[in-house]
Amino acid sequence: MITASTDIKYLKGVGEKRAVVLKNKGIDTVGALLRYYPRDYLDWTDIKPINTAPLFEKVCVKAKVLRVDAEQKRSGITIYSVICEDETAQMTAVLFNQKFLAESLRVGREYLFYGSLSGGFLFRKMSSPKIVPAYNNSIEPIYPAGRDMSSKQIKNLIKTAIASLKLPETLNEEIRERNGLCSLEYAIQNIHFPLNREAFLKAQKRLVFEELFVLRTGLALLKSREGKKAGYVIKQGFLSDFKKLLPFSMTSAQERVIKECMRDMFSGYPMNRLVQGDVGSGKTVIAAALMYAASKNGFQSAMMAPTEILSIQHYKTLLKLTEKTGIKCALLTSSVKKREKERIKEALKNGEIDVVVGTHSLITSDVEFNKLGFVVTDEQHRFGVNQRGSLASKGDNPHTLVMSATPIPGTLGLILYGDLDISIVDEYPAGRQKIDTYLVDTSYRPRIYNYIKKFLKEGRQGYIVCPLVSEREEVDITSAKEYYVNLSQGEFKEYKLGLLHGKMTSKEKEEVMTRFAEGEIQLLIATTVIEVGIDVPNAVIMVIENAERFGLSALHQLRGRIGRGEYKSDCILVTDNASEDTLKRLEIIKNNIDGFKIADEDLKLRGPGDFLGSRQHGLPPMKIADLFADRDVLELAGKEAKYLLQNDPDLSKTENLNLKAEIIELYKKLNKE
Repeated sequence: MITASTDIKYLKGVGEKRAVVLKNKGIDTVGALLRYYPRDYLDWTDIKPINTAPLFEKVCVKAKVLRVDAEQKRSGITIYSVICEDETAQMTAVLFNQKFLAESLRVGREYLFYGSLSGGFLFRKMSSPKIVPAYNNSIEPIYPAGRDMSSKQIKNLIKTAIASLKLPETLNEEIRERNGLCSLEYAIQNIHFPLNREAFLKAQKRLVFEELFVLRTGLALLKSREGKKAGYVIKQGFLSDFKKLLPFSMTSAQERVIKECMRDMFSGYPMNRLVQGDVGSGKTVIAAALMYAASKNGFQSAMMAPTEILSIQHYKTLLKLTEKTGIKCALLTSSVKKREKERIKEALKNGEIDVVVGTHSLITSDVEFNKLGFVVTDEQHRFGVNQRGSLASKGDNPHTLVMSATPIPGTLGLILYGDLDISIVDEYPAGRQKIDTYLVDTSYRPRIYNYIKKFLKEGRQGYIVCPLVSEREEVDITSAKEYYVNLSQGEFKEYKLGLLHGKMTSKEKEEVMTRFAEGEIQLLIATTVIEVGIDVPNAVIMVIENAERFGLSALHQLRGRIGRGEYKSDCILVTDNASEDTLKRLEIIKNNIDGFKIADEDLKLRGPGDFLGSRQHGLPPMKIADLFADRDVLELAGKEAKYLLQNDPDLSKTENLNLKAEIIELYKKLNKE
């Protein structure tokens, strides 16, 4: 008996070899095959008159064949000209080396021709059209295919699957009726083989809602804290004491967010909060204030950052703030020597360390805590799906703070951080400098170099960012290594240059960054490894080569590395790509400094998949929904999820069991990635 969870190899027509091909496409079960939706359709039902059909667009016309002419070319290609007409005009369908198709056409019979038209008002041409008999007026699905399996083969397997299996209904009748949704059986049938356009739209509406509803309900279940008491409750915030440790005044936004967090931590339930703020808005100080409070209340804190450079920077910041408080801090990364690592782990287990900062080293199985009550994850979007939870699981329902300097538009925030409450730091600390951004092509390079030298002679520092580590012949873009060699031996041979990229060891990176931070290196040639966490107030100029290769949010993050001190700063974007789309995109970054506006524009231009990198974020790839275009449905799905869980908190009612199974399966797949 075939079920949704049946291995795909057992479906009739698949077998071992085809199963391998399908599994490489993510289709491991019969149910997954039915959820492998078409990427496009050939609509043989939407017939246009020849003379009024739009030119240079895919259209379907119905025409009677008048004659078929063949012409043999010297190159060996035979061109067949199918002369045909409808009531409005004549058309020539041109076929290349398609003898069987040309000879199968019968003069006087009508056929449907699908392709792109060119020509004038009375006589038009369609090159290499698809042709079927006129009675075959269906909507034909086109599937993402490849060399190993064609769209037609996938289509036939899906027909077999539909005939063999009825998917269990995931939405209860009340939800379907309230939202005007068809049954799952109808939706699956008509998303693959629509009876007509109306049936297709009904199917699409149902499946888009269902995909977003399953996601929102799953996230709402994760967020539910009913019956979950925090292991350690903060009874006093000690904020006024912490403020005395600072050599500057907090912004009102920082104070507001700290109070929002403390309100959660006072509640007796675990805080689960995202602090989102633009580059340089002072999120680290917020985390430090909460770690200070946690220590004063008698429990430990752990802060995890994606890179060693960022971990070290956070550690040094915390050391400065706590050196006279009696709070003991430690750094745990892969480059810490074995003996020191063992000492730190033992001290954490015994409760002798109050605050530990580190990378993924914090979530290894041999790291244990005595009283872990507060967990901070910095730049959460750079971690895998489960790593935030892995750190939190080392404590007894600890308070959790997630920090992100990558502005996420509101609609995506609902999904990406749907299990968290959100606080936004929308104010810069005093002293942040305005950054002017310029967009130029490579003909400006001599002027750029002279401009950089002007700053270096004044004692300032700068960055040049390249998209690659080393040159590859097939890609004509600047290489960080090659650029470094050329500049250090040529234009900037009188200056001190450094090279930083992701393939260097942690020790090498740290050495370069220390030399740059101390002013020994004047100009740093780097890849995007500097995007997050490097804070050198003396750096005032950044040049980004091949700027078209970066997303807008990445460019904004990179630009945030300058303007962090008292000096005026400049960012120069360099590209020779003069396409309208590229220039439009780069003009957005040139004219905007608000990270949230930039992120919103980036999302509109690139789509959520490219914007996020869904696997990296722990976001399942959308099979049919579009997180931007379907944002109204996303909000509706959230409301329905909330209403459902109010009436059935653990989805134990019979009518919701299939939905629960679908949610479990979704998050099981995410956990494997």
